[in-house]
Amino acid sequence: MRTLTVTLSPSLPTPATPVVAVLSSDGVSVNRHIEVPLPLLPDTGEAEVVAVVPWSKLSWHALELPRGTLDKKMFQEGNSARLRTVLEGLLEDRVLDEPAQLHFALAPGARSGEPVWVAACDRAWLQAWLGTLEQAGRPAQRIAPEVAPPVGPGAGAGPTLHFLGTTAQAQIMVSGAHGVCVLPYGPESLALVAATGSEGAPSQIWAEPAVAELAEQHFEGRVSLQTAPQRYLASAQSEWDLAQFDCAASRGARQRKRFSTAAATLMQAPRWRAARWATAALVAVNLLGIAGWNWKEQSTLADKRAAIRAVLTGTFPDVKVVVDAPLQMARAVSDLQRQTGTATGADLETMLLQFYTMAPALPAPAAIEFAAGELRIKGIDPNAKGAARVASKLAGMGYQARLEGDTLVVQQQERRP
Repeated sequence: MRTLTVTLSPSLPTPATPVVAVLSSDGVSVNRHIEVPLPLLPDTGEAEVVAVVPWSKLSWHALELPRGTLDKKMFQEGNSARLRTVLEGLLEDRVLDEPAQLHFALAPGARSGEPVWVAACDRAWLQAWLGTLEQAGRPAQRIAPEVAPPVGPGAGAGPTLHFLGTTAQAQIMVSGAHGVCVLPYGPESLALVAATGSEGAPSQIWAEPAVAELAEQHFEGRVSLQTAPQRYLASAQSEWDLAQFDCAASRGARQRKRFSTAAATLMQAPRWRAARWATAALVAVNLLGIAGWNWKEQSTLADKRAAIRAVLTGTFPDVKVVVDAPLQMARAVSDLQRQTGTATGADLETMLLQFYTMAPALPAPAAIEFAAGELRIKGIDPNAKGAARVASKLAGMGYQARLEGDTLVVQQQERRP
C-alpha cells in the first residue's frame, strides 16, 4: 500500500524545520525521498502516514513487568494510566529525566512475567511533532522507531549493525539483545561489538554508500547497502508502534485505522495480487451461476404460466385475454354453473348446507337473509356449544364467517391465484 514515512527532526518543530519524507507505492521500494518543511510535503491521498522517531531521541529499557500487569482487561484505554504508573515506578532510577516528562511504549507482543523492551522519549517533543503533523494535514497513523531491539522469534540472533555517516565521521549503530547504541567508528568500537559475546556474530550488516568501504574492510562479503531513506522505510514496516497511552487514538479510531490499513493492503499490495484475482474469479463464477439459475427458474415459471393459460383458453374459448388465469377460471366455472342451473358455493342452498353440516347441534335460526352472495343467519346464541367453532370450520370449507352479536355472517372467500 502507499506509505508516506516522515522522519522527525530531533529539534522541536517550527514551520521551517525540515523532515525527511519517503514516499512508497508498495511499502517496500522507495519511489521518492525529499527533505522539506512539513507544509511542503507532497499530497499523498489515501497513503498511510508513519512518523519515524530517530534513534537519538529514544532510550531502551529491558523490564520484567509484575504478573497481571498486562492482563487483557488492564491494558485498555480505561486502565492505561495504571500501567503507566507501573512503568514510571520501574524506570524512575533508570532515566535521567522525570518519568512524568517521558513517553513510554511497550514492545509488540509484550507479556507480563517475561522480559519486555520499553521505549522512552521526550513526551513534549513527540506530542509537539504529532500536533504539527496533524495541522499540516498529515496526521500520523503509526509511530515507529528508526531502529529497535529485536523482538519475537528473531530476538536470539546476533546483533544488527548499521554503518552510518561519512568516511570522516562514521558511526556504528548496534541493535541487539542489549538494546540500541551508537558508537563512533574505530577499533575500540569494533572490539566492543565483538565482545558482546552471548549474541554471536552479527546477523545483518547494513552500510550507507558513503561508509560501505569501511564496513567491507571488517566484514568483507557480508555488507548490504542501505541508504538512509531505505532505512526509514524499513523502520515503517516494523511491528513496533509507539502510539500508546496518551499518544494513542481512541479505540474506535484505532479500529478504523487497522481496517482501512488492512483493506488498502489487500487492495494494493503486490503480495495479495493472486488472492485478489482468485477472489474476483470466484465472485464472477458465482454471479454467472446465480444468473443461470435465475434464468432457469424464470423459464420454468413461464412454462407453468403458459400451461395454465392454455388450460383456461382451451376449456373456455370465449376468454380472449388472460390476465389472472386462476381467477378467470373460477369465475368462468361459476358462470357456467349458473347457466346450467348447478348450485355454486356462493348460492344460498350450498351455504346453508355447509352451515348445518358444520353446526348440526345449533338451534334453528330466527331469520335468514341472503343478498349479493352474503348469508346472514340471525338468532345464533354466541354462548351456545359449538357456536365459537363454526367460523373456523367454515373457513376450512372456503368461506369467511364471523359473529356479529347474534348474527352469523357467511360469505364465500374470493379465490386468488
